[in-house]
Amino acid sequence: MDALMSLFEGFTHALTPMNLLWVLVGCFLGTAVGVLPGLGSSMAVALLLPMTFALDPTGAFIMFAGVYFGGLFGDSTMAILMNTPGQASAIASTFEGHKMARNGRAPQALATAAIGAFIGGFISCCLVVFVAPALADFSSNFGPAEFFALALFAFVATSSVVADSVLKGLMALVLGIGFSVIGIDSVSGTERFTFGVPELFDGVSLVTVTVAILALGEVFFIASRIRRKVNDNTINSSGRPFLSRKEFGEALPAWLRGTAIGLPFGVIPVGGADVPTFMSYGLERKLDSRREHPKFGDKGAIRGLAGPESAGSATTGIAMGALLALGLPISATAAIMLAAFRQYGLQPGPLLFDRSPDLVWGLLASFFIAMVVLLIINLPFAPLWAKLLKIPDPYLYGGIAVFCGLGIYATSASQFELMVLLGIGIISFVLKRYGVPLAPLMIGMVLGPLAESSLRDALLASGNDVSTLASSPITIVLYVVLIGALLYTGIGRVLARQRQKKTAAATSRDSESVSS
Repeated sequence: MDALMSLFEGFTHALTPMNLLWVLVGCFLGTAVGVLPGLGSSMAVALLLPMTFALDPTGAFIMFAGVYFGGLFGDSTMAILMNTPGQASAIASTFEGHKMARNGRAPQALATAAIGAFIGGFISCCLVVFVAPALADFSSNFGPAEFFALALFAFVATSSVVADSVLKGLMALVLGIGFSVIGIDSVSGTERFTFGVPELFDGVSLVTVTVAILALGEVFFIASRIRRKVNDNTINSSGRPFLSRKEFGEALPAWLRGTAIGLPFGVIPVGGADVPTFMSYGLERKLDSRREHPKFGDKGAIRGLAGPESAGSATTGIAMGALLALGLPISATAAIMLAAFRQYGLQPGPLLFDRSPDLVWGLLASFFIAMVVLLIINLPFAPLWAKLLKIPDPYLYGGIAVFCGLGIYATSASQFELMVLLGIGIISFVLKRYGVPLAPLMIGMVLGPLAESSLRDALLASGNDVSTLASSPITIVLYVVLIGALLYTGIGRVLARQRQKKTAAATSRDSESVSS
């Protein structure tokens, strides 16, 4: 009951004219960047981060949340119409969604995606209203050892479980932690990795690293691959942008199953919505194979699109609750939002609910408003969003590069920061060029200081007794779950490698028999 009363008060803050404006701006920006291949909500939030310090925190985070949710809707539009998902979380939607579009059912596919994202997001937001305060109260039991275990869990999960290559994931993580420790140590006063440069005594700005890694590096990467071409392969999406009763009845079970799959992944740091969307698609395909008349195939199955869409949106909704209650980012976008909280002098967790209830509950209320706004602007206007693809790549990415430089210079007024931006942008380009994941780097940069301070405080309080790091039930559970996840992932990769070897051996034998 207290949660409902607090949510009602949150609506009184979220429904003010200015905050409604920020909801609309965030939803439009998020959908726009989701539509454009190569962009995503993480880049949009990174670009907006240095430009929103003039806003009050509530308005800024309401806009960030709109961008976060809007990116999922935009990704789905392009995955269905052009078979070009903007982010990995939309890949599963291309399998059946694009087949539906190619067979003249593009409007129904877009409606399925929009309604699925709405259902998954709405259910997860309802759950967050009741779960987030309980999580915040639970997190009050966390001490230095528990926070270190939580940070270590996020480090290892994102670098080894999510990344295709464990070595590349760990390399990105170490690089992110390395960026976070540059500067003068706040306890000992020792210079660390400053190379005698006075401008580095205060460390590397998290905003600069964020913009360089997620925006400028992407610009360099795209610029190295630009080809002169015309985007004329968009499928016509005119028609009825709604589902018939039969189509709705067929999609509804998949929406609910996808939501159930996506909810737990909102608090598990395995890269965001990528894993649950593929799990949902795999489940729907397996269930369809048992039907008398399977529908997965050339014409596209509506359930194969409905499940992944609701799973991705449900994961994002719960992820926002985990970010507010635990300060745990499960994706690059969530890590940037955690950095934004710290830029405003706020620390997610139980103290945030006590000290800034207007911000927390106004933000939670804005989730519901954003879901309705996104449903309205995506059901009838999907063809208009597709026209953004007509913007020539040189103009689009040139404009993004300009905004990167303007944003950093506006917040720092330092030419040195621009040089740092350029240098880290080049590093980001090299990482993308060789397939190194960026999410571990961002999470290492954001959670590195928390891990360091928690480890130091735990050891100082225990007289350098290392066993204190695993002396509480919470830390033991976190380490056991982490070890279980690593074993599951490792065994899965070994089995997959063995299957590949068997397949290659069988193929070679077949080719030899044919040649003989």
